[in-house]
Amino acid sequence: MATNSTPKKPAADAPAEETAETVTKSAPARPARKSAPGPDVVGPALPAGAEPISVTLAHHHTIDGTDYPPSAKLLVSPDYAQRLRAQGYATPA
Repeated sequence: MATNSTPKKPAADAPAEETAETVTKSAPARPARKSAPGPDVVGPALPAGAEPISVTLAHHHTIDGTDYPPSAKLLVSPDYAQRLRAQGYATPA
């Protein structure tokens, strides 16, 4: 079996060795979660002419990046209140 005795030349356009600056780049940090706000309407926007409904959460839930503990009282649109109740996140009215 024959071996190649010719030394391999480095590529002319090969990048230089990586420096510590390029290796230590890290992913951006996640944004901090916000605490529960005041009595504003949360979730999807209210339809025109609809009144917000107050619901009490049965379980921990995150809406738009904000954590809400169990028993938190929220003002939500009527269709969102129905969805929360159907999924078990809000107590039945």
